[in-house]
Amino acid sequence: MKIAVYSSKPYDEATLTAANTAGHTLSFLTPRLEPATVALAKGCDAVCAFVNDQLNAEVLTELHGYGLRLIVMRCAGYNNVDLQSAKKLGLTVARVPEYSPFAVAEHTLGLMLCLNRKIHRAYNRVRERNFSLQGLLGFDLHGKTAGIVGTGKIGSQVCRIMLGFGCEVVAYDRYPNEEMKAIGVRYMPLEDMLKVSDVVSLHCPLTPKTHHIINAASIATMKHGAMLINTSRGGLLNTTDVIKALKSGKIGALGLDVYENEAELFFEDRSESELTDEVFARLLTFSNVLITGHQAFFTTEALDKIAAVTMENATEFQESGHVPQMHQVV
Repeated sequence: MKIAVYSSKPYDEATLTAANTAGHTLSFLTPRLEPATVALAKGCDAVCAFVNDQLNAEVLTELHGYGLRLIVMRCAGYNNVDLQSAKKLGLTVARVPEYSPFAVAEHTLGLMLCLNRKIHRAYNRVRERNFSLQGLLGFDLHGKTAGIVGTGKIGSQVCRIMLGFGCEVVAYDRYPNEEMKAIGVRYMPLEDMLKVSDVVSLHCPLTPKTHHIINAASIATMKHGAMLINTSRGGLLNTTDVIKALKSGKIGALGLDVYENEAELFFEDRSESELTDEVFARLLTFSNVLITGHQAFFTTEALDKIAAVTMENATEFQESGHVPQMHQVV
């Protein structure tokens, strides 16, 4: 099977090549998949896409016209895929439902700890031989209340870690996890959870129902000065509302590994170009905001698992016309 791998980086090429034991022909393409680049997939049997590739109706129709029948996502999320169009066209869409929940959970805690103890600010001070502690005061996580939105594979790991820190852990999920209940996690309606949480961490998929789940109304219910962390999908936050809450002090600290308009920013070196995204530029002005460029998943273990499952999906489809049920989106 010939597969066009869009948005590819050197680490994608290395891990996918190593996992390609079935001998698929992999064509590694640097550009994102979008209407302007879809023609690069001509002559291929499948495309391999990532989080910021555009798989809208126009792109999917074009791919179908080239004779492609399979889209393998090398990620867990699929909010960038027009599922209705894919189903109508008879395209199979597969994903990697889990790779390393530990990777994202541990990065989440890294953001929390760094923001709380202001390690990013202290690092810069020490490099300038400024050893003053003024302005670096943090708080003990022990005894605080951590609110977790979404208790799937990743959210559950965050719950376990926070319990290990001695936090009281409360959660919101439309489908409560009985295993989490058994270890002491208390489920609440979202509004109630936000009211009592000192730290709020988001771990739910981006869907029409969760789009901007953190907005002016939900922020108003939060504890004054609460910390907010998002390592899931950028669209969970109304960024403009969050900026207003940062300015007022309603949100005391913000940690992001994702951003709702990240497609034009993340995964590329843009140090030589002007930053034209005014919302993102405003976020960078806050000393209590810490942003990483969608790297929470980026561990050796996670990349290896993503590559292995992606190739498994392609091989299964080639051999049977299907992908494993738990990996199939459409």
